[in-house]
Amino acid sequence: MQTVSGGHVFSVVVTGPTQSPTPNAAQRRSLLRRLARHTAPTPRPAWRAISRAPPVTPSAGAEALLCPCRLCVGKRRLLLLGASTALLPVLPSTSLASGLSSDPAATVERIHPPRPDWYEEIYAQAMEKSMRSYEAEVAAYKEKLFPQLTEKVEKVLELGIGTGPNLKYYVGAGDRYIIGVDPNKQMEKYARASAEAAGLHSTKFSFIRGVGEALDVRDNTMDAVIGTLVLCSVSDVAMTLRVKRVLKPGGLYLFIEHVAARDGSLLRFMQGLVDPLQQFVSDGCHLTRETGKQISEAGFSRVSLQAAFLSTVPLVSPHVYGIAYK
Repeated sequence: MQTVSGGHVFSVVVTGPTQSPTPNAAQRRSLLRRLARHTAPTPRPAWRAISRAPPVTPSAGAEALLCPCRLCVGKRRLLLLGASTALLPVLPSTSLASGLSSDPAATVERIHPPRPDWYEEIYAQAMEKSMRSYEAEVAAYKEKLFPQLTEKVEKVLELGIGTGPNLKYYVGAGDRYIIGVDPNKQMEKYARASAEAAGLHSTKFSFIRGVGEALDVRDNTMDAVIGTLVLCSVSDVAMTLRVKRVLKPGGLYLFIEHVAARDGSLLRFMQGLVDPLQQFVSDGCHLTRETGKQISEAGFSRVSLQAAFLSTVPLVSPHVYGIAYK
């Protein structure tokens, strides 16, 4: 026997006595059950129905959004993950403009994930002991810069304060309050010891674990910002140089930074060769950044910049130092 259902032909074999052309009641019930199994549509899961739906022809410019294939979905997912990962170190501009983030501690950990305590302590100790010869040579340039902090400069913020080698230059000129910012929390005890040794009262110094890319400091509140050997190791130089927002009108940004050597020179070649290792062992320090150019292009009203070469640190001997004015 044959029956037609939904455009498909099904053959049904009926068993029973050959001498009885008319099926009895039991045979009729069996036949109906078998016909039902062949003709009733099998329910299709919703996901299967969607996956087998006819493709949608996208309009121009919408192909990437509407393409249903798994490869494109996977690519879009990778693009979204890559975009979110790339944006992690950067706060939205509204947060930067306001000067305060809703959760400063979380922001710091996103931009500069904390290292193990033992690592940060070893690095702090190394900075305290190994930088003495460097500080002795760079003192000549600091003595040219820091006298620009006149008695009118009452609030000073230092980026990457480290162990506090600059604190001795802040004392003795008026009633001055210092804020030291550093992502390494182990630096605080060394910085406080330097402040005490310099004669800076504990009530005049505070330490904030933070990063230059997202300072938890209000706009137009600082008379001066100091940055010495800090832009080499930040995640984003341009974002860090937006520190000018915290300066009062006419405020000063004092800087001393090591920079890339002249293009084509042997030193420049060596810096490029060693740069990946330097970043690993020196907490993100880059050897090949053109920091002087970046400061000059950061939007300050005026920049006074000088070049210097230090002999105690051959690999980073090229330096720039100067003052930028808001």
